[in-house]
Amino acid sequence: MRLRALLDSPWLGLRLLSGEEGLDRPVRGVMTTDLRDPSRYLSGGELVLTGLAWRRGPEDFEPFVRILAAAGVAALAAGEAELGPVPGDLVAACARHRMPLFSVDEKVAFATVTEHVVRQVSGERAGDLAAVVERHRRLMSPDPAGGGPDAVLDLLGSDLDLRAWVLSPVGRPVAGAGADRLPAPVRTRLAGEHLAAVRAGRPGPYRTVAGETVYSLFPVDGPPAGAGADPRQAVLAALSGWLLVVEADADEWPAERLDLLHGVTRLIAAERERRDTARSVGRRLAGEVLELLRSGAPSAEVAARLRMTAPALLPGAGAASLWQVVVARLDWEGGPGLSEEERARAAGALLEEALAGPAGGREAADRVAVVPAGGEAVALVPLAAAPGQETGGEGPGEEGAGEETAEAAGPPAGTEGAFAATALLDALRDPLERGLDGLGGPEGRLTLGVSAAVHSAEGLHGALEEARHARRVAAARPGRVCAAGHEELASHVLLLPFVPDDVRRAFTARLLDPLYEYDRRHRAELVPTLEAFLASDGSWTRCAAHLGLHVNTLRYRVGRIERLTGRDLSRLEDKVDFFLALRMR
Repeated sequence: MRLRALLDSPWLGLRLLSGEEGLDRPVRGVMTTDLRDPSRYLSGGELVLTGLAWRRGPEDFEPFVRILAAAGVAALAAGEAELGPVPGDLVAACARHRMPLFSVDEKVAFATVTEHVVRQVSGERAGDLAAVVERHRRLMSPDPAGGGPDAVLDLLGSDLDLRAWVLSPVGRPVAGAGADRLPAPVRTRLAGEHLAAVRAGRPGPYRTVAGETVYSLFPVDGPPAGAGADPRQAVLAALSGWLLVVEADADEWPAERLDLLHGVTRLIAAERERRDTARSVGRRLAGEVLELLRSGAPSAEVAARLRMTAPALLPGAGAASLWQVVVARLDWEGGPGLSEEERARAAGALLEEALAGPAGGREAADRVAVVPAGGEAVALVPLAAAPGQETGGEGPGEEGAGEETAEAAGPPAGTEGAFAATALLDALRDPLERGLDGLGGPEGRLTLGVSAAVHSAEGLHGALEEARHARRVAAARPGRVCAAGHEELASHVLLLPFVPDDVRRAFTARLLDPLYEYDRRHRAELVPTLEAFLASDGSWTRCAAHLGLHVNTLRYRVGRIERLTGRDLSRLEDKVDFFLALRMR
């Protein structure tokens, strides 16, 4: 119970004299004492009742209250039966130590207050135990409508008045009602704080504040962090697990309540394992498709396997389904004992979350099959074709040739639910950059590549290579989380990842270092001016308007750029060199 509840029972005869800001403290028990130093009998969280018989003078109040505060007492209640109104010196001492102070009316016996508190606390503990039994029953129910994390969270709310949510490692809501109480920016921040806490080796639960609300974060199905744990291993585990978020401060909870919530995380972990098992068929079939593609199997054999895979991932889908391939890789150098298989599994878990979307829910996540393949995670995603886009080709022949022609012209129009690189980046970037930043060096870097949508086995061969090439383009970019799509492979950026690093550095330094040095010494803006000038296709008026400059000022800056670099921005070759140097930074 909370201290505030004592004031809701006027027949207890309690009146608050000090410490209103502490009324939300939990009360774990009650103790009556007239000892000057009762610390040996205190364990924290008690409501201490005293008749002040130990008082000899005003100087006795300060050390008494200091002892209670150090012991973690919830509040002090002083009786008025013996000495009359509570002395002002005691009120002042409690205010200094932020100790809530009540007066007990002379007509009310301490036994009455004690009985009320004990009854409330005992009732809560019994309710906790009953809730555990009911949670377990409902979670393990074979009826999907009756089990799962939502049932557990409903009971946390109804029985314990705790608002809670289950989130994925990147902040996607897995379970929990009232999503408006946990908006997307808050979910993203909490997911990032969780990864950062794991990386730092802090033991859970993790206390964090978002806005003015305190949350406690409980890891689900991950090894506990500790002083002796490898932070990289712990983060890899967290990237594959869920997170229980409770809108409360667990630092103020008794051990029994913490044990209860840890038990809840174990139940939720069991549900996650059950879901993974249910998705194993789709993963196995997708793995067989990818193995056929890697081995160069005939298109007819791949198409036959696709006909089995589509219904397992997307109910109602047939051979006419469209397909998309997404590849992810987690680079984590310098970490002892981190195998390619471990990193591929973690990348696969993150890829599943990204493809499920920020609010995709269970159905969206279940229709994605992600399998590790050669140090990467490869997702085979079935897509619904819009009306008029269905194609029935299943192998070589006239229909198959028609499909190849359509795919050569570009991705099918009207594709429903096709994924774009920018959307995947938005789903992952914020929480991962918050959680992985600070590791130093190239550790903890996720790159993704996205193919176009295809509708045949022949097209799927190219889609896999397309996604892998796009991922290599993303890997050439700076940042913890990078993604590239198939549309970028027809651009000059396809060539940049294959330029040796030393050549890239020498090329960009020769062109841009004089400008950076000039900007640093003179606080000028030559590099931003160059970028704007190239983005305006060399138009003086458009560039000047974009920068808010007079055209003559712009001409002066461009002239300075040309003098410092020895280049002529009226020549196409020099414009291209500057453009590539800026892209290769």
